[in-house]
Amino acid sequence: MSQLPPPVRTGRPAAEQNGSEPQFVFRPASKAGRKGRVSIQGVSGSGKTWTGLSITHGLAEGRRFAVIDTERGAASLYSGIGGIHFDTLAMDRYDPRNLGRALDAAAQSQYPAVFVDSLSHFWKGTDGTLEQVDRAKAKYGGNKFAGWKDGTPMQNDMVAAILDYPGHVVCSMRSYTEWVLDNGKPQRVGMRPEQRKGIEFEFDVAVAMDLENTLEVLKTRCPALHQKVIQRPNGARDVAGPLLAWLAEPEPTTEP
Repeated sequence: MSQLPPPVRTGRPAAEQNGSEPQFVFRPASKAGRKGRVSIQGVSGSGKTWTGLSITHGLAEGRRFAVIDTERGAASLYSGIGGIHFDTLAMDRYDPRNLGRALDAAAQSQYPAVFVDSLSHFWKGTDGTLEQVDRAKAKYGGNKFAGWKDGTPMQNDMVAAILDYPGHVVCSMRSYTEWVLDNGKPQRVGMRPEQRKGIEFEFDVAVAMDLENTLEVLKTRCPALHQKVIQRPNGARDVAGPLLAWLAEPEPTTEP
């Protein structure tokens, strides 16, 4: 595998982290070296896992990548299809701090891309952020709101670990499910993802999938993907391809 730089936590200036006065230095804006961050949300059966694998395969440019699996081996059912090959790390407890440790392990192993399937478990699964908050409230007289004093830093550190990974990261998320009547017939639709509100803002591209296997781009920083709606998408071709092309675009030359 090609050499990846080590993960770097970038939440605060280094000088501030060491207790001295922070140094603020402005530099020319550039996306050189930037890696993709993609989220996929949808209800059960919408195709999140397969599409996420295909996108990650495309971002890895055919190289072997890593899957952090909370879905009891669902991703492994697709191993080898379409030439997609990956290594898995199965998890059955979802302390958000452990996702950071898993991503650090993936970085040490030089994986060019990681697929987290799914990020929702680290919010509401066993030992996830919501459980951490519920446990922490005992320290504050049963005040659950105060329990977020412990839960919020864990959640923020998890998000930082995703953003700081030295390769590409794709995350699937389950959607809260709602039934609605459409011409008198009940239809299952997806709402917001099962994660902390606003999590999609952390990603370069956020997409949603429905039961017809239609992918809709909800937000993107990549102009080629703006407001795209794709029936039965090929994730490598339709999402990873335009994203990689945009990331690789040469910087325009400007006069000093």
